[in-house]
Amino acid sequence: MAHDVTTTRQPAYEHWTTSEGRKIFLSEKRSVTTPALGTVVFLHGSSMGSQGFDLEIAGDPDASIMDWFACRGFNVWRFDFTGYGRSDKPDDFLATVEQSVTDTLAVSNYIRSQGGAERIMLLGYSSGALRAALFAQRHPERVKRLGLEAFVYTGAGSPTLRKRAEKMKEWKSSVRRPLSREFLMSTMTRDHSETTMETRKMPFIESILALEDSVPNGTYIDMCENLPLVDPLKITAPTAILRGQYDGIATDEDVLEFFRLLPNPDKEFIFLPGVAHTAGTAKNYLRFYSAALSFFARPEPVFVEKH
Repeated sequence: MAHDVTTTRQPAYEHWTTSEGRKIFLSEKRSVTTPALGTVVFLHGSSMGSQGFDLEIAGDPDASIMDWFACRGFNVWRFDFTGYGRSDKPDDFLATVEQSVTDTLAVSNYIRSQGGAERIMLLGYSSGALRAALFAQRHPERVKRLGLEAFVYTGAGSPTLRKRAEKMKEWKSSVRRPLSREFLMSTMTRDHSETTMETRKMPFIESILALEDSVPNGTYIDMCENLPLVDPLKITAPTAILRGQYDGIATDEDVLEFFRLLPNPDKEFIFLPGVAHTAGTAKNYLRFYSAALSFFARPEPVFVEKH
């Protein structure tokens, strides 16, 4: 699949579904080619809804990873987990990784109901990677391929989680935590101050603050107290781990051990040079985009040994 296709802005189609009675917002962009190569669903992280996957920045058509993938042959979806973005935000809902499985299943069911793929490809970012992995563990029949970006397994040795754990009393004292421009900027600069595109920083931040001034604490608590949340031995989907060189959410050793334990030999571990925690806004974003595209566009193996 050519990576040098010109990216152009694609129409977004708004959808709504429900998860245990809660409204869930979805946005779809359709492949410019027929038939599509597959369906990719993007799963967001702890501190923002899904709007960051579809940035619109003048002079930067690649800012929307959804447009980039749609122009290269994929149907693409994003959705806001309960507690985020345009989805319902119950006062008492922590939005833990465990609770995300129900939302993702509802989204999978909805895509099927619209004539979409029976088996979707998931690309999760940060806690969204944990959410994607847990869904693949619980519902292997729904997942064709699994991409995990900014992923953490046990959390051992993580400088980001060690720092975050210092505020555990604060996280556990309330359901939600406030957002600020300063905090959101730190997600792009805390591991390395020079890796992020200057022109994407503020559009990314403003897209988040346009919809919310606080987010749930569930995944922060999970990542500080409850890891590991996923059993790699129970993930059977072909899996790619995309690991930023400077990402402090995990150590290389931590995620390499997860990779080692994955039972399906159709797996890839991809280092992203010059990338920290937020690959989509990095100067080297094309290394992330193209690696994910290549993995999702892989032909299925002809020979698979039966055990």
